[in-house]
Amino acid sequence: MKIARRLGIVALVVLAAAAWCGWRITQPYKGFGEEAFVEFPRGAGSRTLAAELERAGVVRSQWDFLLVRALGPARRLRAGEYRFTQEASPVEVFGRIARGEAFYYTLVVPEGKNMFDIAAAAASLGLFPAPDFLVAARDPALVRDLDPAAPTLEGYLFPSTYRVGRHATPAALCRMMTARFREAWSGLGSAPAVHRTVTLASLIEKESKLAEERPRVAAVFVNRLRLGMALDCDPSTIYAALVEQRYRGAIHRSDLDSDNPYNTYRHAGLPPGPIANPGLDAIRAALHPADTDALYFVLRPDGSGAHQFSSNIAAHQTAVAVYRRGKKR
Repeated sequence: MKIARRLGIVALVVLAAAAWCGWRITQPYKGFGEEAFVEFPRGAGSRTLAAELERAGVVRSQWDFLLVRALGPARRLRAGEYRFTQEASPVEVFGRIARGEAFYYTLVVPEGKNMFDIAAAAASLGLFPAPDFLVAARDPALVRDLDPAAPTLEGYLFPSTYRVGRHATPAALCRMMTARFREAWSGLGSAPAVHRTVTLASLIEKESKLAEERPRVAAVFVNRLRLGMALDCDPSTIYAALVEQRYRGAIHRSDLDSDNPYNTYRHAGLPPGPIANPGLDAIRAALHPADTDALYFVLRPDGSGAHQFSSNIAAHQTAVAVYRRGKKR
């Protein structure tokens, strides 16, 4: 009987201890304070992470976290930086790290955005000041092997959605974006002159938002280049003003008269480099222009975003008149 009583007491103690441990690891830590970031480097062990969680005030004790770890030894803890904004139980904390719910900013870069737009977007997220990004983007070293003539990284900061860590630098973001460009470029399966192609694609991207029109826009530019005509591309004139920090939200006579090499009203041929970062559709259009003798295009006044294409100046002037009348309505 004594042995049975002792075994019963031991069982009760074990059950009580188990219940107490279960309570500790499933209850949110009421002592949690302000927002906390905890970084779990690659190669670090569970003890290191547990100690850091305790130091940051995310869990009451590192031993609570290690107990959860002991109950799930097969689960992989994923490296990264984790953000905690409210009280959570050790089980919940462990689950977030095991699922890899690391903190990052989402930087969305649509097709046709230039380095000034990207700098502003990064600054608005709180990543780093816009001028810091522009310093990195103006250094073409990352694409020198691809494009020895590149004046900056413009054109090679590939449009996409990027997950950017809290400690990312402008240089690191530029590396991510140019690496994405390399992947996209290699996937095209061709090896033409990258500088000419991407520069032309950037003009196409800025001039037409309709994918089905881009080969025709490309053909207009190619035809004008072949004839030695100025491209008369408004977005390039805007870019010239942006480069000189004098853009005022609209094109002025002084912009059209500017001697900046990006001003395609004053200088025949392509500008010195891309004026934006084109997507794959625009790059494909630059590689495969439509078969047309069109030399001009102007927006249609119906709000569709489509253009009227013309092969001679008289037809173009008529199309421009139609556009202007439509805008006045």
